[in-house]
Amino acid sequence: MRQATIDLMIEFAVASLATEDHRRIRKLVRELAQVWPNEPALGIAFAITSAASTIEDMVDTPDSVKSVQLAYRLAALVSADIYAIQQMGQVPAKGQDLLHFWKRVDPYFLDV
Repeated sequence: MRQATIDLMIEFAVASLATEDHRRIRKLVRELAQVWPNEPALGIAFAITSAASTIEDMVDTPDSVKSVQLAYRLAALVSADIYAIQQMGQVPAKGQDLLHFWKRVDPYFLDV
């Protein structure tokens, strides 16, 4: 059976969060947009949120708590970017739209 793309995105995010490496986790949003540029951008926020919830349910260490908090923060930030893109008329926003937005408007996710 073939995995759905969102399942692959969640798996990718879980693997990143499981490292508890905050430098790597901060790159997660950009990496998801680059690997899946034609997927709906909200899938990125959903994948990160789902991955954070999974880690939160499985592991309870100080480092994992910090990683989960960072993931929820990143999901919120990328959601704000998605909202901005969609308010400019690009509905539904896709991963490639995020990459374009970050190059033209807000480079935060390109610089992390």
